Amino acid sequence: MPRKGMRSLCFSPRTPSFSTSRQSTTSDSTASTTNRRRFSQSMIEQTIDAAATIIMKWDADTSAYAKVTSLFYESKREALQFIRSVNELQKTMHLLVSDQDSGSEKLVRAQILMQTAMKRLQKEFYQILSMNRAHLDPESVSTRSSRTSARSSTSDFDDDDEIRTAGDSISEIEEVSSMAMSDLKLIADCMIASGYAKECMHVYKIIRKSIIDEGVYKLGIEKLSSSQVNKMEWDVLDLKIKNWLEAEKISMRTLFTGERILCDQVFATSDLIKESCFTEISKEAAILLFGFPELVAKTKKSSPEKMFRVLDMYSAISEDWKEIETIFSFESTSTVRLQALDSLVRLSESVRSLLMDFESTIQKDSSKTMIPGGGLHPLTNSSMNYLTLLADYSNILTDIISDWPPPAKSTLPASFLFGPDSEDSTAPAISVRFAWLILVLLCKLDGKAKHYKDVSLSYLFLANNLQHVISRVRTSNLQYILGEEWITKHEAKVKQFTSNYEPLAWGEVFASLPDNPTAPITAGKAKDCFRKFNASFENAYWKQRSCIVPDSELREEIKASIATKLVTLYRDFYNTQISTVGDERSARLFVRFSPEDIGNYLSDLFYGTVSSGSSSTSSSVSSHHRRQMIFT
Repeated sequence: MPRKGMRSLCFSPRTPSFSTSRQSTTSDSTASTTNRRRFSQSMIEQTIDAAATIIMKWDADTSAYAKVTSLFYESKREALQFIRSVNELQKTMHLLVSDQDSGSEKLVRAQILMQTAMKRLQKEFYQILSMNRAHLDPESVSTRSSRTSARSSTSDFDDDDEIRTAGDSISEIEEVSSMAMSDLKLIADCMIASGYAKECMHVYKIIRKSIIDEGVYKLGIEKLSSSQVNKMEWDVLDLKIKNWLEAEKISMRTLFTGERILCDQVFATSDLIKESCFTEISKEAAILLFGFPELVAKTKKSSPEKMFRVLDMYSAISEDWKEIETIFSFESTSTVRLQALDSLVRLSESVRSLLMDFESTIQKDSSKTMIPGGGLHPLTNSSMNYLTLLADYSNILTDIISDWPPPAKSTLPASFLFGPDSEDSTAPAISVRFAWLILVLLCKLDGKAKHYKDVSLSYLFLANNLQHVISRVRTSNLQYILGEEWITKHEAKVKQFTSNYEPLAWGEVFASLPDNPTAPITAGKAKDCFRKFNASFENAYWKQRSCIVPDSELREEIKASIATKLVTLYRDFYNTQISTVGDERSARLFVRFSPEDIGNYLSDLFYGTVSSGSSSTSSSVSSHHRRQMIFT
């Protein structure tokens, strides 16, 4: 029966030849498959045996030599052989899994060998990271990377001996760093391909995070609360800000840059792994770094120096913004970018608030002390020191002020609202803001000038203080912010103030002389004119001798203007009427000053003389006052 059944399946009465042919083909195919399988099994066994030889040689559990020796440091050639064997073993395991007819014994053996190999590679990975902490520090990595880029950019100029020499001169540290990075990548690639990425990442994260955390700690970045920062004395906080500025620079140039480069190179084969590692290693430290400026911005410290420290921090972050976006480009590090952005926003808000405080300080200045001699008011000095220092941050301030609404004019007296000081609607916001702050200062000075009982002195006071403002504008970045038109306009105001000063201070002296000094008059009239001139000139001279004009150029202009008018008028009168008063004895009684004397006396004015003695013994104040800084 079996034979009959078999036969009936193999042969058909209708197509006997076809049935016989098919039986023959099936037999040949089975034989071929069997041969290939035998060959494949043989190759698999050879691969596993070869892998076992080198893997077991470096099994630290079974070899005392392997336990105390590093594979990659002992023999780079053997290390490469180890990696190749593991990669081949991995391929073999895939074949065994896909071949359903294969025995599980080979697969089990291969799996045990793979676990042993991964344990070894994990140890090697740890050793390379640990033993090369100095060579793999972020500074070394970032320096090596930048020099490599420099060499690449000059590769087209190999005929230049100097460039070729510079390109070939790699320090020993850089060589070790490069070799270590290459070994780490080799191990990482092998472990990731073998399905042991998690173990590799675990070792990397632990060691590298400790390096970043240690680096940030050494840079002086510490976790602080808002209340802790608020309680700090300004001197302490100021030192911490200075330290942060240096730490931010180093962190962005070396610490985070180097770590990102290292992470990208070691885990080049997997974007997900490099992102996971870099984020876990750097995120916490970076948020700590960029969170400090926000804490400072929120403090209620009102020291004048705070403005400049805030601007320094804003400048540091904004200048490094492209690097921040590049280094922390991963989605998982978006919180770092957001923290840096939050700090920029808070710092800009702080700058605006401090500018408003500065304006308020000027407006609230209630000192009524008269400045002797109509000299510079301390408010003028301190305000212009502050503004000229601010002008050095014009680029940063332009960003901060650009969308800030212009100040409300209603805060100033009506007489100042529609004059030439009103800001141009087309002017840059920063120009409008600085012009406004100076206008607020000038309005305050105008109010202080009204406290002088001597009106001529009030005009001299205004001229001196406005001249100082203009001088500071011309010698600082304020000249570019405010423009030449602003300067010209305010120089005209100084001339207006001095023009108002002259007739008030010297009007009686001019009035003592006749309108036509060369017209013939009687001897009595001449004597009376000389007598009046003597008295009025002495009175004016002693009054004005206590006045001061600190700006040497303005001082000479005022003296020259007075001398040109007065000496010329008096010389004409003197030369015409000296003989009218009588003989030499009579002349000495009525004529006390020659035209040359008048010129000499005038030349001695506006130095702030405090002595009431003669001009030859008078003491004077130098026109070049020592400029007091606003920070003492």
